[in-house]
Amino acid sequence: MTKTNPDVSFVIAAYKATDTITRAIDSALAQEDLEVEVIVVDDASPDDTAAVVEGMTDPRIRLIRLPDNRGPGGARNAGIDAACGDWVAVLDADDTIRPARLARMIARAGSENADIVVDNLEVMNLDGRRERMFSEAALEKTPVLTLAAFIGSNVLFRSTYNFGYMKPVFARRFLEEKQLRFKPDIRIGEDYILLASALAKGGRCAVDPSAGYRYHIREGSISRVLELGHVDAMIAADADFVRGHALEPEAMAMQRKRSRSLEEARAFLTLVEHIKSRSLVGAVRTALSSPRALRHLRMPIAVRLRRLVAPLSRLKPATMKVAAERATSGKSPHTRKG
Repeated sequence: MTKTNPDVSFVIAAYKATDTITRAIDSALAQEDLEVEVIVVDDASPDDTAAVVEGMTDPRIRLIRLPDNRGPGGARNAGIDAACGDWVAVLDADDTIRPARLARMIARAGSENADIVVDNLEVMNLDGRRERMFSEAALEKTPVLTLAAFIGSNVLFRSTYNFGYMKPVFARRFLEEKQLRFKPDIRIGEDYILLASALAKGGRCAVDPSAGYRYHIREGSISRVLELGHVDAMIAADADFVRGHALEPEAMAMQRKRSRSLEEARAFLTLVEHIKSRSLVGAVRTALSSPRALRHLRMPIAVRLRRLVAPLSRLKPATMKVAAERATSGKSPHTRKG
């Protein structure tokens, strides 16, 4: 029987990606030993992103132009809805992937009878250095990612990188059967909720310790800054997640730790705002209501902000430093919509 659909559908949500979109698409088209399609969803970009994609003549590329900006989750949903591949892989418009990534990941999923597969990431630094985001030796000890381990990795203040950075590849059949999509109303942490929901719905997630996804650090590429509203949205999304799924005891224990860390992050950001505005009453009130927030003042606020922002908002480190410095100086940075 002749196969008529591609093995993999790459979904690229693009917003103001003129400088990087060609590189991302080319890396997806270069996948070895697989048939692929690349679905680029232009999220109402004000620049020439759509024109650049239209100028690429490879018939495996499809462009969807959204009439209004829906954010990364909404744009990716449009791409997933249009996907025809057996597997769906999300690729950010400013990142790339290695040629053997998808063939290796799909083989790994097959050996583990998995509906989802994640891999390591290669961090491409501004100075040319390349490093693995996670220890390959540690990932080799985790052939399958559980919900408890995933939630536990996403407890705030623990480390710069967590498993929320991983870019899962999903069996499209599984996404359809479980009616899984990104939550379009979340513009920060939308990746986390999707994978957590997939695991909570019984998805088996294989782990490939090799680094196939290239995470490019680019000066000024993302100017999204963590704000109280972002934390509030994540707290609400987590509450909705808990209401919608029956979590096993170990996963629930990790969820309680994550929830406490989100509340602690909210109190800390509130405390920082009071300090910036020289509101002694507000600072004291916040400290009394959340004493744990005070412990983060033992180190410079800018340092603590950088450690908080990194795992939450996928800021590139160069931009993260600027965001933290602006936060402590009272300047108001621009917030990215897409």
